[in-house]
Amino acid sequence: MRPEGTGIEVGLGQPGRAAAGAAAPLLAVTGLCRAFGGVRAVWNVSFTVAPGEIVGLIGPNGSGKTTVFNLVAGALAPDAGAITFDGRTITHLTPDRRNGLGIARTYQHVRCLPHLSATDNVAVAGLYGARPASSTAQARRLAGALLERVGLGWAGGVPAGRLTVAERKRLEVARALATHPRLLLLDEPLAGLNPAEAAAALDLFAGIRDEGTTLMIVEHNVGAVRSICGRVVVLNSGQTIAEGTPDAVLADARVMEVYLGERAPA
Repeated sequence: MRPEGTGIEVGLGQPGRAAAGAAAPLLAVTGLCRAFGGVRAVWNVSFTVAPGEIVGLIGPNGSGKTTVFNLVAGALAPDAGAITFDGRTITHLTPDRRNGLGIARTYQHVRCLPHLSATDNVAVAGLYGARPASSTAQARRLAGALLERVGLGWAGGVPAGRLTVAERKRLEVARALATHPRLLLLDEPLAGLNPAEAAAALDLFAGIRDEGTTLMIVEHNVGAVRSICGRVVVLNSGQTIAEGTPDAVLADARVMEVYLGERAPA
């Protein structure tokens, strides 16, 4: 995607397509384990994400979802297991190296530079990642284009700390996109949003996928997961208990009991 007049590519790759069954995975997690003291936060978790997918990672609080994201992004090192990205083993790469290969993320609790303008928040990110800007001026032009892309074109000069929760979440998405990701990890992106804001965010995420970025989403909003995710992985107590289409997974007896708080009919 090239916003008119910017001369800067905002999207990555070609428009996304539904992942083909034979497509090689973009991300592959195999036997991933991480414990904190005697607590097994993630234990023997395996899954793949194909190019062009939107994959949901769901489960009750404390099930290990954010820990998985931290392991994939490199904020944590696994005790065991392997992570490959586009066929390359990245298990022990630093977060900046992974970002340089095309992995970006947002956070459950929005992280921004509150005293800097929205433009400067995004421009800083544009100096890193898979295709770093060659100058501050280029990074600021990219930032302007991305703020327009996420619906914050009016907020370029506004300090990030003055934005609403929904606006700061969009700002964080723009910051992640500034690093030119191939895989974007979204950690509870709808938390704290009202229904209209959540619907707008889902439209944004679908558009980002259609522009060529693969997405993985941690989210508690079951309706949102059902509407946007083609496939879902469910964790409980750090282990995978179900995987498949949203309709199939959300009808699974174990998922109904541990995640939705319901017992399947006898």
